[in-house]
Amino acid sequence: MTRLFWPCIFAGALSACAGGGYLPYASHSLDPLTLNSLVTNASQTDGVPAGLVRAVMMAESAGNPGAISVAGAQGLMQLMPGTSASCGIANPFDPVENVHCGTSYLHSLLRRYHNNIALAVAAYNAGPGAVDRYGGVPPYAETRAYVVRVLNAYRSY
Repeated sequence: MTRLFWPCIFAGALSACAGGGYLPYASHSLDPLTLNSLVTNASQTDGVPAGLVRAVMMAESAGNPGAISVAGAQGLMQLMPGTSASCGIANPFDPVENVHCGTSYLHSLLRRYHNNIALAVAAYNAGPGAVDRYGGVPPYAETRAYVVRVLNAYRSY
């Protein structure tokens, strides 16, 4: 009980303990059938290949709906608060809302970069400003490794 008490208090400050049944920093992932259903629905709604959505989600959170990055990205698709707000998400830790918003954002990046998956994925990681500034995948080691990891996973799905 003590072990779960601190994360819930911490998460309560982020408004994540109310309702959803999952806690930020809780070490668990959703089961593969649930993840597949979320990905399939979002991919069909937004016209993004399911394998690409899955590859991004797994690179971002490994399927943990309560994941929070050091930079403040949240949930399965690791949405920044501004991205969540632009989608009108009430709870970024809700798997359905999170995956739909992340997939919609990924769709907008694919449109922006004329279906160049490497550039869209780089923008998902580093932001479109960095991709535009460098005229391609930014020279950040983290972003370059991320793009390779996502593209390799996408090819395997």
